[in-house]
Amino acid sequence: MPDTFRFLLRVRYSECDAQKVVFNARYADYVDHAVTEFQRYIVGGYNALVERNLENQVVKLLIEWQSAARFDDVLAIDVAVRHIGNTSYIFDVVMSDYPSERPVATAEVVYVLVSADKLEKTQVPDDMRASMLQGAAGVVVDQSGGIVSA
Repeated sequence: MPDTFRFLLRVRYSECDAQKVVFNARYADYVDHAVTEFQRYIVGGYNALVERNLENQVVKLLIEWQSAARFDDVLAIDVAVRHIGNTSYIFDVVMSDYPSERPVATAEVVYVLVSADKLEKTQVPDDMRASMLQGAAGVVVDQSGGIVSA
């Protein structure tokens, strides 16, 4: 069981390039998808933010690749909160092949919390901060189509 939030995702054929590996831009999609699922677990999802007149915007995304992912691979995408500031938060994302744990890529993504109506920076609410700091160690969201139990 991971010590972080884990999102399992199967690579689809349409995400691969002519070299038969995942096209580089798709890794940003994977990061976004995994962080969205983490936020769904932690704060109730994007709609829960909007209901509170909050949204978040990516202000930095850095991806570093270690090896290629290919069609039909299952990626384990681990998400951890590195830092929460006054109006921003940083996630560390680690992608690996599942179940071998072969490193695929790492990412750093920085979000700024803004008001939904004016799109101005706003403070991270105390309850959201506490939930994010508590994290989701051991939580696994499986969208790989694998059989979890039979």
